[in-house]
Parts: sequence; structure tokens; C-alpha cells
Amino acid sequence: MSDLPERVDVLVVGLGIQGAGVLQAVAAAGHSALAVEERAPAAGTSSRSSKLIHGGLRYLESGQFALVRESLAERATLLEIAPHLVRLVEFLIPVYRTTRRRPWEIRAGLSLYAVLGGLVHQARFARVPHAEWDALDGLTTEGLQAVFRYHDGQTDDARLVRAVVASARELGAQVACPASLVGARREADGWRARVRADGEEREVACGVLVDAGGPWASEVQRRVEGAPEPPAVELVGGAHIELAGALERGVYYVEAPDDGRAVFAIPWKGHTLVGTTETPYTGDPARVAPTTAEIDYLEATFAAHFPTRPIERLDAWAGLRVLPRGRAEAFSRPREVVLSLDDDLAPRFVGLYGGKLTGYRATAARVLERIDASLPLAPRRADTATLRLPDVP
Repeated sequence: MSDLPERVDVLVVGLGIQGAGVLQAVAAAGHSALAVEERAPAAGTSSRSSKLIHGGLRYLESGQFALVRESLAERATLLEIAPHLVRLVEFLIPVYRTTRRRPWEIRAGLSLYAVLGGLVHQARFARVPHAEWDALDGLTTEGLQAVFRYHDGQTDDARLVRAVVASARELGAQVACPASLVGARREADGWRARVRADGEEREVACGVLVDAGGPWASEVQRRVEGAPEPPAVELVGGAHIELAGALERGVYYVEAPDDGRAVFAIPWKGHTLVGTTETPYTGDPARVAPTTAEIDYLEATFAAHFPTRPIERLDAWAGLRVLPRGRAEAFSRPREVVLSLDDDLAPRFVGLYGGKLTGYRATAARVLERIDASLPLAPRRADTATLRLPDVP
């Protein structure tokens, strides 16, 4: 605890991808920053994703065009600044007689996806010739009408978080881990936070406090005296299963037989990931786990599309999305980040809810823009849009 600073410009609580991104952005802008993380970087949702850096093709169905455009732009940026962490892979969309989305709908969606991606080479798509169907990893061809091919990105999500944290530290940010925010009280020029680590408690003053607690964000926000009430959000569990055997051709973007939801079958380190689900969750976020129904659902979806491949489940896990509370199904709810501010003009507190792995850098830039009026002038150290991320294990 002796190396904790007495004061920083920005205190970030939580080191999932969103907290890591804010920490890096603040340090790159020339400000002093400290992050406290109770578990480990990427210990929660940010290590339990589908490992994809993508624009969100399926979000076009719910009209989230701005989100898709931003995500595709961020994908292009990450391919430039982190080629050792993010790479393009082939995605395949099979369309059957029973598929709810018709070939013309898939083609229209991919055309719009390409336009939103700037019509660059990596945004191109095509139909897989019938002669190649038998080479698609055992994909069933019964009732198959078309297979579309396009490209999106893949990453190691936890390693990406660690790289962003390492970059922030290279820019001068500090990290206390494991450490937790016990509470904070308002002062004239910010907050006086109580941080616990190694069994000791110490006060750290900060100009701005950013709550990037992910599924724990509402709990963290309630520890801050004078912060606004947390927004109305819901935790939605997303399960994945890991199967023995690898898919060689690429990522398959398939439709679940019983409800038509989009499910990915993803090659991953010599195995196959299948996910994800969307199940409302209440309880301790640390205890989220796949239900038997979710595992059965994913296995059944995989078996329906790859009937000759044996299903040998090696692992299963679940992460939590933070979504705006609403009547609509989780699939169609907005994926944009919700910011909870104590002041619209010069906020000293920002609660960060939701967000996508792909868009972490854009989210951080948005947070930095909102808190700029509450920070001292400082010479910029770097631009995160061009700063190459370090290679970390």
C-alpha cells in the first residue's frame, strides 16, 4: 500500500476491457491515473466473451447502424495497432430451407455491413461455391441452399485486456491489484476514496472517479456518497461451451433450430467454442455459470449443423452482459454504453455500463471527452488510435 499515490487526476475502479481502456486513454492524454481491481484484469466478463473483434452483423436487424459503423472502424484500428492480438478470420453463414433469414436477406445484410465498413477489401463477401460445401468441416448439406463467406476479427480477450493495461502503465498509469474501493466521499475538487489492499485501508484523492465495475458497477456506484442512483440495467448471462476438435475452415455463424437465434461455432486453440446464450441473471456476478438448459441448447445447435462430429464437452462457462432494462428480448436491446454522470457539464463521477469488447477504445474516448472539463490541462503523451499495443503473455 505504500506505493499508492496520495492523489491522482482519475481513479478507475475495475479492470475489464472498459476500465483498461479508460485507464489507457487518461494516461495517454497526459493525466495521472490509478486503477483498482479486486480480482485480476479480465477476471470477469472480459475473459468470457466469444473472443471476437467484430462489427456486430446481427445488430443490423435491430437498427443499431451507428454501433456497427463504430465497431467496424474500431476493428480496423485494432488490426493496425495490435496485429499480434487481432486477426481476420473467415466467417461462414449457411442458409437452409428452414432458416428464418432468407439468402436475399443475408446478402442484403452483408452488403450493408460492407458499406458501413467503408467497402474496404476486408469488408468483401461472397457465396461459397456448391463444389466446396463438402469441405466445410462436416457442415450438414441437407436442405442447404447457400453459404455466404465474409471476414471479421478474432482475439484472445483476456490477453487483449492485459495488453491495454500494460500500455497504460507504460504511459505512467498505476495499478493496484488486488485492491477494492471501500467507499468515497465528495470533496470540492473531486473525491476522497478509501482503497483496501493487503488488509490495509488508505485514502486516495482524485479529481474524477470512473466506475468500470462491469456486472458489479451498480454495487460500486452505491459505495460513492453523492453519486447518482445507478441506471436501470439488467444482467444477462451468456454461456459458451468448449468442445474437443477444431473447425478448420473458420467461424460458423449459424441459426439455433428452436428459436432462430444466432450462435457462433468458433475455432479456438485447437478446440471449438460454441456460444452464446442470453439468459437474465440475478445474484452474485462472481457465481454466474451455464445452466443445464443453456448447455443442452448449445450442444443441440452444434449437433444440428455438424451431425457427424462427436460432441465431447471439455468446459463450459458464462459471462455477464450489462444491458438497459426493458421489455424487449436481450437480443434486440441497444448495445451502446450507458454513462451515469453526476454532472452533465463537468462530471466528477462516471458510471460506465455495458459496452462491447471491440469498441473499448471508442468508449474510453467518449468518457475522456465527457470528463475533460474536470481535468487539469496536460500535454498529451500518445494517441491510442496509433499507439501499438505491447506483446504480453
